[in-house]
Amino acid sequence: MNWNNKSVLVTGGASFISSHLVDKLVNLNAQVRIADDFSSGTVQNLEESKDHIELLSGDLRDVSFADRALRDVDVVFHLAAAHGGRAYIDTHPADCATNMALDSTVFWRSSQNSVGKVVFASSACVYPDTLQADGPITYLKEDMVDVFACGKACADAEYGWAKLMGEMTLKAYHEQYGLDGVSCRIFTAYGPRENETHAIVALIARAFIRQDPFVIWGSGAQTRNFTYVSDVVNGLIRAAERVKDASAVNLGQDRLWTINEVIEAIFEICEWHPRDVYRDLNKPVGVFNRVADAARTQEILGWKPRVLLEEGLQRTIDWYFDTHDANAVRRNYEHLIWERSLAH
Repeated sequence: MNWNNKSVLVTGGASFISSHLVDKLVNLNAQVRIADDFSSGTVQNLEESKDHIELLSGDLRDVSFADRALRDVDVVFHLAAAHGGRAYIDTHPADCATNMALDSTVFWRSSQNSVGKVVFASSACVYPDTLQADGPITYLKEDMVDVFACGKACADAEYGWAKLMGEMTLKAYHEQYGLDGVSCRIFTAYGPRENETHAIVALIARAFIRQDPFVIWGSGAQTRNFTYVSDVVNGLIRAAERVKDASAVNLGQDRLWTINEVIEAIFEICEWHPRDVYRDLNKPVGVFNRVADAARTQEILGWKPRVLLEEGLQRTIDWYFDTHDANAVRRNYEHLIWERSLAH
């Protein structure tokens, strides 16, 4: 796909992944519009591209605003959602459930406004919890999820169920109305502009304020396949270019790390080690193991992550240390790890 002068809407475009996507699309000479309610996104995230985009502020559940945002658009990257890390989704079930209304409105109005394609930011949380328990690692394949097959629909909390319903709804619009699309199941993205509700930035923030004892949630043996934000962005764009049947693709590493390995890497990069690490077994940790099978993604998209964890951590640490005040983080930390912004 030639993105030159392509009309693109990025929903939730001032947030973490989406703002990096906006920067990439602007660099590809796309005509980019953003629709965001700024519940967690910030104008500061758009500093690199603010002079080259159209910015709309509003709630996409409002049909009139959705129609305004979707008018004369070729491609929609739908990333707007109530979302956060484990602490957020476990304590904000109603907020996460409202994503179903948001997604349905965006897909409905996209079909009515003759949008060419919808790229839906789904999540690894759509996979059944039973496949992600302690024990032998299961590499999660796209066909392990099926809302119409007994035993293949057991998503992770309200957030996961809402994303799964979003995938189902996009597929239904493709089948009934011919709306082209793709669902991208994002696995544990991290990088600059992410907030402290997510594991990597929460751990970096603890190192930034020299927390000692250094607190982690769970035993630290739980695993994730942390995927750097630039790789996720490249995957979203590649999915927009190559998939139109509203099927799903994984966007995630096929390598996994334990939280214990991650904190040791953070300590090394920061050149600081706490005297003690306290493992809080009473806090939410989510599933024990989560890792993508990347075979379908590599076959269909020709995509695989390029940024190694050590490199991605270095970039994220550099950004966090350069853009945050230690006293402010120390003062607000317990709020930041549970909420998406200080406004809540």
